[in-house]
Amino acid sequence: MPGGIIAIAIIVLLALIIIARSIHVVQQSKAYVIERLGKFSAVWGVGIHFKIPFFERVAKKVSLKEQVLDYPPQPVITKDNVTMQIDTVVYFQITDPKLYTYGVEYPMVAMETLTATTLRNIIGDLELDETLTSRDVINTKMRAILDEVTDPWGIKVNRVELKNILPPADIQNSMEKQMKAERDRRQAILQAEGTKHSQILIAEGEKESAILRADAEKQAAILRAEGEAQAILAVQKALADSMKLLNEAAPNDQVVKLKALEAMQKVADGKATKIIIPSEIQGLAGLAAGLVETAKSE
Repeated sequence: MPGGIIAIAIIVLLALIIIARSIHVVQQSKAYVIERLGKFSAVWGVGIHFKIPFFERVAKKVSLKEQVLDYPPQPVITKDNVTMQIDTVVYFQITDPKLYTYGVEYPMVAMETLTATTLRNIIGDLELDETLTSRDVINTKMRAILDEVTDPWGIKVNRVELKNILPPADIQNSMEKQMKAERDRRQAILQAEGTKHSQILIAEGEKESAILRADAEKQAAILRAEGEAQAILAVQKALADSMKLLNEAAPNDQVVKLKALEAMQKVADGKATKIIIPSEIQGLAGLAAGLVETAKSE
């Protein structure tokens, strides 16, 4: 009897262990692929699930998170026969656990091989300079090709990046020399443009200065001419006013001749050495001199 109780206890214990091991809790971002008698049965998502003992098994536990594969540098040959080392980073995500489990044997190895061959095919159509300056184009082409090929495997390729492109040492030295020469050329161009700009500014300043001086001289000449014209107008106006007053006063011939004599004196102004005086004015001058002498004797 005690032996039977022990056997029953052992059976119950085994049953409990089997039941406990048949209960599975699928975590977030995980998926379980279940087989029943060796055939695909279901994909368990997040939550608690019960597996039929001895008939079902968990064939594969799949992570649904985005994953990263960082491959070591791969030797590739460009179109112009330059061998370089390129290492690639692939970002992918498993979207179909069933296809990922049964689509291809060793999916990660298949991904690595596919990435290497695709990279060689793309770089083989490009020359060295194009390879160094076309990273975005290469990344886009590789992502499109890898995503299309891995779709039957339940894998979606989100992004592909070329992390490093390492040309041979001699080509690197040549590129560095070329870059230095290009920098020196740009510096020389900038210095020449600076000198040219400075000379242009100096020339423009001299031109503006000359224009301003010419305008100043022009304005001064105009002002002098206007002043002389105004002076002439003032003299003419005064002469006209005096003639008008004389005409209004109805002067006799002697007054007119006397005015003419005064005008002759102003013309001479002490500077003329020889002046021709009309005879009638000479007589008037003699008369005037006589009157002066008579007035003095009285």
